[in-house]
Amino acid sequence: ATAVAEKEREGAADTMASAFMVAAGVAAAALAGRAILRQARGGAGATSMFKQFTGSSGVGGAQKGFDDNMSRGEAGKILGISSSTSDKDAIAKVHRKLMILNHPDRGGSPYLAAKVNEAKQVLTGQNQHQNPFR
Repeated sequence: ATAVAEKEREGAADTMASAFMVAAGVAAAALAGRAILRQARGGAGATSMFKQFTGSSGVGGAQKGFDDNMSRGEAGKILGISSSTSDKDAIAKVHRKLMILNHPDRGGSPYLAAKVNEAKQVLTGQNQHQNPFR
C-alpha cells in the first residue's frame, strides 16, 4: 500500500511542476507581447505623447527640469496644449490620455503623474494643493 501511495505523490508533484511551468510560460509570453506592442506603438507611453504634441522628447523642448512653482506656460507644455486654453473638456481629455499612458499602477512614474495632475490643476484653476515631491 505504501508503494502505491508513493507513486501517487510523485505524480501529483509532477502535475504541480507542469502547471507551474505552463503558468510561467504564459506570464513570459504576456510580458513579451506587451513589450512588442509598446514598441510598435512608438515608445513607452508619455514620451511618445510628448513627441506627438511638442515635436520633441523633452517638455516643450526644454533641456532643464521642472520649475518649483508651475506656471501656466509650463503646465501647457506638460500637457502639450496652449497655456491660454480655458476649455476644461480639452484639458481633461489630454490629461486622461497622458495618465492612461503614464499611470503609476501601470508602470509609470509617480513623479511625472503628479506633474501631469498639477498641470491640469493649474490650467483649470484648481491649483490648491502643493506638490508632494518638493
